[in-house]
Amino acid sequence: MKPFTAAFVAAVTLIGAVSPALAQAAPQPKRTAEAKQVVMLCEADAATRRAFTREYGMVPTFVTAEQALRARARGETWNAPRCMTAREHARLSQTLTAYAAVR
Repeated sequence: MKPFTAAFVAAVTLIGAVSPALAQAAPQPKRTAEAKQVVMLCEADAATRRAFTREYGMVPTFVTAEQALRARARGETWNAPRCMTAREHARLSQTLTAYAAVR
């Protein structure tokens, strides 16, 4: 029984040592598609504005659902996320759901 235990421990140790090396050797998939427009759900209060400015270095720009859809259709890119109120986000979600239902 002792030779089996020693062989088992040796095998587990070998697998544990080789697994990280194999995981690092696997090629990582490259992300070629980057998000062009990021829209965040934001409140319009002072605390949210301060937090957004601290995080992204600029005052938040609020967009409507229509503006976000137009930017998507034109292929515009933004250097910082845009903000959207809860009401506009609901409109955007409804519009995108309607587009998906038609397809």
